[in-house]
Amino acid sequence: MRADAKKNYDHLLAVARAVVKEQGADASLRDVARRADVGLGTLYRHFPTREALLEALLRTALDDMTAQASELETSSAPDDALVTWLRDAVAFTRNYHGITALMVAALDDPKSALHASCVTVRAAGTRLLTRAQAEGKARSDIDGTELFALIAALAWLGDQPSIGKRADHLFEIVTSAILTDRASSGGPARRRPRTRS
Repeated sequence: MRADAKKNYDHLLAVARAVVKEQGADASLRDVARRADVGLGTLYRHFPTREALLEALLRTALDDMTAQASELETSSAPDDALVTWLRDAVAFTRNYHGITALMVAALDDPKSALHASCVTVRAAGTRLLTRAQAEGKARSDIDGTELFALIAALAWLGDQPSIGKRADHLFEIVTSAILTDRASSGGPARRRPRTRS
């Protein structure tokens, strides 16, 4: 890619990232093109579909999540590694409203532009879960697909205005249910005061 084309591509991505963070996964591509001061045709030349644009936006973040999982496998205790990664995964999905539905659908659609990245992230989370299970730190009746579904559910809960303020408390409840020692010992999550509204 020529230097000027790369500059234009990076500019489009930066503008698209801002628009998608404001409007969510259904953001107007016309708004992206308008704010980037290019024609819609130019946008489509770089990103022929909405999914192609979202994949380009999310690829770096998804790659970072995969790399983080690998690092946590060697640097943290199995239960701490899993909770840290889960918390960051939920935070990531909440940055892009509506992206979780696309990510879940992409898992089962090899033709999706997001398929490879989502499969790789799910595999990374599965490794952390399997490691925690092998150490007796996580319940054995959950798999990587269900873990991925919990991330999507927690992200959705956090996006709901009426219950979003309880998102951290709900996260603690879910992780306490996944991790055997926290569920049985009534660890910090159980002692956390409940916020009333």
